[in-house]
Amino acid sequence: MVHGQSNPAWRKSTYSESSSGSECVEVAVSGDVVLVRDSKRARQPRLGFPPGAWADFVVFTAQTRKRGRE
Repeated sequence: MVHGQSNPAWRKSTYSESSSGSECVEVAVSGDVVLVRDSKRARQPRLGFPPGAWADFVVFTAQTRKRGRE
């Protein structure tokens, strides 16, 4: 288990929804780490990122999506 709470509040992105609603990742903030897990394998190990690294990833992803629409 990565540092933080043992039962964090997980969120799914609305952009990740599929016809079955199960093809996405979930994200939770737990203590000093941002956790990421596969929604289909919620009990499996999770990835943990420092908040700054996660924020950089989110910004990069948003910029990449925007460039793809131009």
